[in-house]
Amino acid sequence: MKIGKISENILKRSVLKLIKTENKKETSAAVGTDCAFSECEKVYSAVCPVTENVECAGYYAAMKAIGNLVIHGIKPLHVTASILLPEETEEKQLKEIVRDIIAACNEYDVVYSGGHTEVTGAVTRPVITVNCVGTAEDAAFDIGKNKRIKAGQALVITKWIGLEGTAMLAQHGLEELSSKYPVPFIRDAIDFKSYLNVAKEAAVAMKSGAVAVTDISNGGVYASLWDIAQRGGTGLCVDLKSIPIRQETVEICEFYEINPYQLLSGGALIYVCEDGDRLVAEFEKAGIPAKVVGYLKSGNDKIVTNADESRFLEMPGCDQIHKILG
Repeated sequence: MKIGKISENILKRSVLKLIKTENKKETSAAVGTDCAFSECEKVYSAVCPVTENVECAGYYAAMKAIGNLVIHGIKPLHVTASILLPEETEEKQLKEIVRDIIAACNEYDVVYSGGHTEVTGAVTRPVITVNCVGTAEDAAFDIGKNKRIKAGQALVITKWIGLEGTAMLAQHGLEELSSKYPVPFIRDAIDFKSYLNVAKEAAVAMKSGAVAVTDISNGGVYASLWDIAQRGGTGLCVDLKSIPIRQETVEICEFYEINPYQLLSGGALIYVCEDGDRLVAEFEKAGIPAKVVGYLKSGNDKIVTNADESRFLEMPGCDQIHKILG
């Protein structure tokens, strides 16, 4: 395709046709229309870019943007996407990106209402930014206020850290990883992206006394722990061995010599609550793995313990995924 905004014919054929075939709802994309709209008064939005050189980038971006609303009790209404493509991109790649965004939207029953698509010399690989808009009378947590976070509360992690980054790395390195690991082992790791939907645990947490939540995103669990303590103006103490992690993540991170605790972890959430054991029990009733990993503490010290050793948690840095896919 040529540099510049894609032609109307390609837009209709490879974007709008797929969207309209999938969605029969009133809100939809249209040529010449720059925005989708909602008449609801209390509207929220979340945006997520994916710049890594990965397959299914559209899926990852949409799942993250939608999930960021869902975990706060906000009903997602529609998503829009900005898709920037390098000059050598073939049309079939655009179709794959759109299909991946649609697949994510289908998991949450959300409308993909179009956006902007452009071929440009400014990028060397696809750059996909998804924005999700939703509504709620009252969000489940005080977004941006954090008044309910305080010392003494428990930190609970759902599922396992590193799921998203492991899936990306396994797909990207299938051939080289197969020199050391059985192919079924790698395929299982690729399938970790099936854990990215967070609707089920969000529904449980909102009925079970959680006071705050954050998704474990860029920078991994260390960055998200740091962020949630900063939001509450507290310190924390976390037991490293309590942090749930799959063996596939451990093995693949060892192969690439990266730190799994600083790896993109979409699909896992950190909840703050008064009674961590109770929240874990409620998650387990719903078939969702969860563990208490530590507690918020008075002061500013952020401590990670590992058996008899302890160290200060450092300020978040670059996500480890960029060392391999950046």
